Amino acid sequence: MQANRKVLEGSSHPDRNAQFEHINAASIAHLAAAEPVISVDTKKTELVGPFKNGSKELRPTGNPEPVLVNDFISELGRVTPTACTTSPTTPDG
Repeated sequence: MQANRKVLEGSSHPDRNAQFEHINAASIAHLAAAEPVISVDTKKTELVGPFKNGSKELRPTGNPEPVLVNDFISELGRVTPTACTTSPTTPDG
């Protein structure tokens, strides 16, 4: 058995660069006005609870973390992992 390998790329959206240009221009304008800028990076939603996921965690050999057999949505629902960064309130720091 072998796992899939991600090697194929689809075409990029024609306005992808325009999106980043707009965000950059808005960020510069807010920083120039001494307003803070917050950047939020979101990932694919994940189930909350003891479910199997593709990530790995350092654990003692022979002591895997027990998880549920089925990946049905629990009463806890889903979560969207995020990473947030903030900028200084002025362009020069």
